[in-house]
Amino acid sequence: MKVFLTGATGYIGGTVAVRLREAGHQVVGLVRDSTKADALAASGVEPVVGSLDDSELLTEQARRADGVINAANSDHRAAVEALRAGLEGSGKPFVHTSGSGVVGDDARGERNEQSYGDDIHDPGSAWQPEHPIRVARAAIHRVVLDSAEAGIRSSVLCPAMIYGHGLGAARNEVHISALVEQARHSGVVRHAGAGRNIWSTVHVEDLADLYLLALERSPAGTFYFVENGEESLKGLAASIAEALGLDGPEPWDIEAAGAFWGPQFTTGALASNSRVRTTRARDILGWKPRHGSVTEWIAADLTL
Repeated sequence: MKVFLTGATGYIGGTVAVRLREAGHQVVGLVRDSTKADALAASGVEPVVGSLDDSELLTEQARRADGVINAANSDHRAAVEALRAGLEGSGKPFVHTSGSGVVGDDARGERNEQSYGDDIHDPGSAWQPEHPIRVARAAIHRVVLDSAEAGIRSSVLCPAMIYGHGLGAARNEVHISALVEQARHSGVVRHAGAGRNIWSTVHVEDLADLYLLALERSPAGTFYFVENGEESLKGLAASIAEALGLDGPEPWDIEAAGAFWGPQFTTGALASNSRVRTTRARDILGWKPRHGSVTEWIAADLTL
């Protein structure tokens, strides 16, 4: 299968590209910077220079491909609509990447027992996001899922907090890297607020396995959360402190944490709860993740 992949040089997209090629697929990757095109080509991915704002380019590449994976930006609606335009009526697969922050809360470091299943977009679901960013992201989910009615085998993968080293050019993820950056800057590992908030987690290689399964066999119009385990931010910070041999973990005032990490990232990610349950990936696609403990990975492989 010839697959058009956005985000081909990114953390998720680069790992997915490796998995696709291992499975025998031809990968055409979108790359913003022409200076990165040679490196992408050297990895076995055919580069296409452009951006998510190049709607005509996206539509044409989608039309030429046998399937499309959007792993570049969960919140770029125009790019999703351009890719959809190139696939309409084709029956081809379209896999869109989101993130479980869409069900995040404003817990400011406190624990919330609420969790969400794959059925959040099903008819009759009571779930409604409140924050404008989450509202916009959920609306993009709807654009992708409704593409099934336009003859596209569409699906949305909504991964939880991702960990593990990427297999492509981008090696490091977001959340753990942010905690490590602060720790190395200050010499003390900190978490925002009390750190009792919990995120579901998934290893990047297990996630890439699911992209391959979704591309090859997902039914049209299907939404998947992607997780295999969960951990509190305090637990993550404690594991990082031990792995790096640093002091901590220590609670950090939300405002002070926001001054370092940025207010939105602090409250929307590092101090929020995002607890999800994966059933469809296992039941429908036969997904069998091999990694189940983010703290074990930190202890064994944290080399950011």
